[in-house]
Amino acid sequence: MSAERPTIIEFVDKYTAKYGSATYLREKVDGAWTETSFTETRRRSRICAAGFMALGLAKGDKVSLLSEGRNDWIFCEFGILFAGGVDVPLSFKLESDHDLTFRINHSDSRFVVASEGQIAKIRRVRSQLPAVEKVIVFDDIPLQEGEMPFSELLKMGEEYMASHPGALEDRMASIGPDDYANISYTSGTTADPKGILLTHRNYTANVEQADSVVKVGKGDTMLIITPLDHCFAHVCGMYVMMYNGGSVATVPGGKNAITMLKNIPVAIRETKPNLMLSVPAISRNFRKNIEAGVAKKGPAVKKLYEFALNNAIKYNREYYNMGKPCWKLWWRKPVKDLMDRLVFKGIRESFGGRLGFFVGGGALLDIELQRYFCAIGMPIFQGYGLSEATPVICSNAKGHARFGSSGRTVQPMDIKICDEKGDELPLGVTGEIVIRGENVMAGYWKNPEATASTIVDGWLHTGDRGYLCKEDPRYLYVTGRFKSLLISSDGEKYSPEGFEDSLADGSKYIDASVLYNNQSPWTAVLVIPAKAALAEAVQAKGLDPMSDAGLKAQLDIIQAEVDSYRKGGRHEGLFPEKWLPAAIIVGDTPFTEQNGMLNTTSKMVRGKVEKFYKDRIDFAMTAEGKNLYNQNNLQSLK
Repeated sequence: MSAERPTIIEFVDKYTAKYGSATYLREKVDGAWTETSFTETRRRSRICAAGFMALGLAKGDKVSLLSEGRNDWIFCEFGILFAGGVDVPLSFKLESDHDLTFRINHSDSRFVVASEGQIAKIRRVRSQLPAVEKVIVFDDIPLQEGEMPFSELLKMGEEYMASHPGALEDRMASIGPDDYANISYTSGTTADPKGILLTHRNYTANVEQADSVVKVGKGDTMLIITPLDHCFAHVCGMYVMMYNGGSVATVPGGKNAITMLKNIPVAIRETKPNLMLSVPAISRNFRKNIEAGVAKKGPAVKKLYEFALNNAIKYNREYYNMGKPCWKLWWRKPVKDLMDRLVFKGIRESFGGRLGFFVGGGALLDIELQRYFCAIGMPIFQGYGLSEATPVICSNAKGHARFGSSGRTVQPMDIKICDEKGDELPLGVTGEIVIRGENVMAGYWKNPEATASTIVDGWLHTGDRGYLCKEDPRYLYVTGRFKSLLISSDGEKYSPEGFEDSLADGSKYIDASVLYNNQSPWTAVLVIPAKAALAEAVQAKGLDPMSDAGLKAQLDIIQAEVDSYRKGGRHEGLFPEKWLPAAIIVGDTPFTEQNGMLNTTSKMVRGKVEKFYKDRIDFAMTAEGKNLYNQNNLQSLK
């Protein structure tokens, strides 16, 4: 065993032995939450590993795993790894036959494991998977030819261990830190996805790195509401909690993604988590639900809530400078403490009452959303990473945060900001984020060209733009993707994500937004309206939302939200005036995973949105389209 470069097998052995009978997994079964210890997790995983060996899984063979989050998912992944296999985790949000068949076939998977909720997808494409020898189903349901229940695999595992003593131990001992653990596929928003090769040491190194920026308490419970297939849930969830002696709870699945979303608030109340993994889209929904609940309690409660919120935000500032200068803000602290007991304590109780913080990944998190959750006493800390980095590169944390930044970079890891020629830039200057460390992937599966252009002399070129803080170089500010840059008619470039997220996060009238300028005469913004909130606002003014006057009043509200970033507005100075939109496009089709405008991690797919709304964007670049009250905008609100 290598103490300095442990495999996942050695990692699991060490920490399951260390924490023994303590609870590691929490899962809701038949309406009741169950607890599984560290020791039992290892035992079941070993049986699963032996079952795969009995099936003929050889070292290096691939197994695709398609399921909602559950204990069996974790036992199965550990089992694949213990048997020397390579797990190919697939998002349960994948709906396209092509998306599934490409990943399973491209990875050379010999076996597929699926849940009852996902098996129909596999059955639909079974004839297109020639290399797949067996499909293993977690649940006891009627099976088809070529399928077997997970329970049978476990039975085979017990029999194999009895008849082949020492075989599993020999296999486990043969696994090295540089052997592949996962092929993690990108979302594939522009072309066929790339298979990211992550090794055993990539994972164990990134857990150690993550621990340098975010601390977790022994016995803490984490609720994972992001899909288990992503390495974010692996490192920040499964492995970090095992490393620290904490437990992992998964949201109960359902017949579809909508059912699972409805299960999230129930799971929060019942598990009372100390921390959660989230993505910005879910965090925005949390805020909107909180504010909707406050509004239902009447104008007096709403006024008190807004006063408490405003006071806390002003006191907290950007977190690192909380309460400063003392001579100016001293009086806000006692008011903040009082309002916290009167107003925010009840809100936190609806989240179980123990939530110390949650970590946001997957996309840029608007600074206003960070200020909001900190004010109510449940900070959401922005982190940053990408699958090619296993994924954690940096994160804010309790006691160490700068709102607007993506947090402190993990240690040990090298980072630099480079210009287009690859030369390193000074602190505070924006360029490409480039990193080097043990968390950098082994490469892309069957794609040496992409590997060579992404990893140069050991340095991973992320394709993301950012800069290191002048005042504290440990903090990284991520400003956006190179691929999403807007280009004005004079050739100047601009990253739009900050404005887009701020507009959606900071307005209850706008659900999503996309900024557009491709050497155009002016910048336009496409907004997806929150129709119910807009209708309620104009009804309060005595207008029929569907009348001509009511529709125009709704457009005026949207215009006011956009104008709040201009001089004199509440968001003045946040973004360059030059890039603020001169035209507004009101979209009539929300962004969803089903229509391809969101990927499986709920990130907006810019190219798909621009293609879908091409006619509307072209119209917005005309004098008629620049008019707010154009017929397209009015029609979209009906």
